[in-house]
Amino acid sequence: MKIIAVIPARYASTRFPAKLMQDLGGKTVIRRTYEAAVNSGLFDDVFVVTDSILIYDEIISHGGKAIMSVKEHESGSDRIAEAVENLEVDIVVNVQGDEPFINAAPLAKVIDVFRNDFEHKIDLASLMFEITNPEEINNPNNVKVVTDQNGFALYFSRSVIPYPRETNVGVRYMKHIGIYAFRKEALLAFYHLPMQSLEASEKLEQLRYLEFGKRIKMVETNHVAIGIDTPEDLEKARKML
Repeated sequence: MKIIAVIPARYASTRFPAKLMQDLGGKTVIRRTYEAAVNSGLFDDVFVVTDSILIYDEIISHGGKAIMSVKEHESGSDRIAEAVENLEVDIVVNVQGDEPFINAAPLAKVIDVFRNDFEHKIDLASLMFEITNPEEINNPNNVKVVTDQNGFALYFSRSVIPYPRETNVGVRYMKHIGIYAFRKEALLAFYHLPMQSLEASEKLEQLRYLEFGKRIKMVETNHVAIGIDTPEDLEKARKML
């Protein structure tokens, strides 16, 4: 089973333009993310896929592997699908370009889902962790997920799910971490399927998979990803480094 990591890297960002090219301890954010993915030892290969010649040159000039997007894309999945369409690969792991502090343990858990899926019942795997702070639960920037008894995603939402009409029934609120592992065929299917109303409403690409019957296995983790979405996040990352 060949497993690769693909890091979708857009230059533009609504909240923090050019964030991936910002300096983080003498290296750009995207270079640190790429090197962390390589150094994890989990992947047969690692690629950055980007719409920016600046990001492409940044990776290539330091001995990395990068692919230029040919088309404009609505989502990271679309960008990755275009990049891997002609690659010989079984599992594709989407690593976020703005998360340079990659922890190998949760990534290994996601990959193991497919190593143990002998009947090929799983199309995607992703991560979640429990949140208990009411502000975090109600924050629409935190995507929540609910699952069935076997850990398969039922729905993702920016809203509070489930709604707490009764508060003493043992409900746990799970935040989705946007790290995915895909079977290549599921990723390519997504690429050729149209956006539906749920995805368009919530602006969550994972809903397209659910709307077309794909099965997403959720894996619980205690690791909280550290992403760089704002200049303040970058300053925190510099202090951590």
